[in-house]
Amino acid sequence: ATYLYPYQMHGSIGSSCAVADVQNGKATVWSATQAVYPLRSTMAMVLGLQLENVHIIFKMGSGCYGCNGADTVSYDAALLSQAAGRPVRVQLTRKDEMAWENYGLAFAIDQRIAVDEKGTIVAWDYEAWSPTLGNRPGMTNPGNVVSGFLAGFPPAAFAARTPAPDPANFANNNNAVPSYVTGTVNGKSGGTGNVPSERVLSHDVVSPFWTGPLRSPARLQNTFAHESFIDEVAAEVKADPVEYRLRHLSDPRLIDVVKGAAKAANWDTRPSPRNGARRAGIAGGRGIACVLYEGDNGYCAIVAEVDVHQDTGRVAVKRLVIANDVGPISNPDGLRNQLEGGALHGISRTLNEEVTWDDQKVTSIDWRTYRPLPVGAEIPKIETVLINRPDAQAAGAGETAVTVTAAAIGNAIFDATGARIRQIPFTPERVKAALGRVNG
Repeated sequence: ATYLYPYQMHGSIGSSCAVADVQNGKATVWSATQAVYPLRSTMAMVLGLQLENVHIIFKMGSGCYGCNGADTVSYDAALLSQAAGRPVRVQLTRKDEMAWENYGLAFAIDQRIAVDEKGTIVAWDYEAWSPTLGNRPGMTNPGNVVSGFLAGFPPAAFAARTPAPDPANFANNNNAVPSYVTGTVNGKSGGTGNVPSERVLSHDVVSPFWTGPLRSPARLQNTFAHESFIDEVAAEVKADPVEYRLRHLSDPRLIDVVKGAAKAANWDTRPSPRNGARRAGIAGGRGIACVLYEGDNGYCAIVAEVDVHQDTGRVAVKRLVIANDVGPISNPDGLRNQLEGGALHGISRTLNEEVTWDDQKVTSIDWRTYRPLPVGAEIPKIETVLINRPDAQAAGAGETAVTVTAAAIGNAIFDATGARIRQIPFTPERVKAALGRVNG
């Protein structure tokens, strides 16, 4: 099966702004950058100044969970101030930021699975393609964002490795490796599953648009594909989706979050889709997804319950149950906030968000043409199961729930209707088309 994930925006509510005063060989820049010292380094490069003569002062700005226009607009303000010889304030227009920011990564992912006579997975094959151009500027690459590029600096060199070298050790920072394989390299297994035969091959290709990290970069996209595909295979062998996951997992902490989410959700144990699913009106279903984020940085499972309005194609997420294990819990309320916020961000990216363009320009340039979850939108009931492990190493939480939300919703849509949607976002048009294929 092939799964498709679009370019998506950071879409900060407020567009990026900076103030710069560049005079007499010295620069002071007030910026909402996420990286003060790297910006200082690249700012000195852009302005042609000595590093010790550049001062970056952090000021609060719109958050982005990645790389919005904060560094870009800082270069803009500084270059204009240097040319004018006086302080300059620059705030990007909504259109400029949306058309020229570093978008979250698009992906195309092909997967194949082999099962034995008992329906148990014995081999998993993954191959993916993702376009990239630029990134955060870091210490030495101002050309990784559009303003630095227009000032004459190239983006970081694109260096393909062909043929790809043999892996020296297991690593799963991008969650390209499914949760259900052994992850065996040179006789040592680092994965969270028991499928013995696996191939994982990722291709970076040159992007026509600027790209950069957006909350759960690559991990969300890969997990959407993995967790959708194992559901498809479970349906093919007529297994319950939770039972089928547990059959192929070996990591006890990942097993615990799957069981914890299922128990708290009062999971209805049966294969998907549900028998006698309605072919008209509103159909309800449930789905699950899980991940060990980055291969070592937080365990999460989520159960989604949805209503599919089959006459319009609209999907309403009614309930989310999230089980999370980040090791020792020092602030339960803060952890819940991260999980709830991540899940809502995941709903927005799953149902609504997609960068669009024509043959000349980006066309998603305002809130009418790029549609995140709006203020006042209907939101689901969200419940959390927090697994506290005081003796374990602390792990992250901010990008765990967002990583599994898309697959859980897609699996719930399938459970409700029998329609499998392999392309994000799940717009009403795509849902209607998938329903048409199922219903004839």
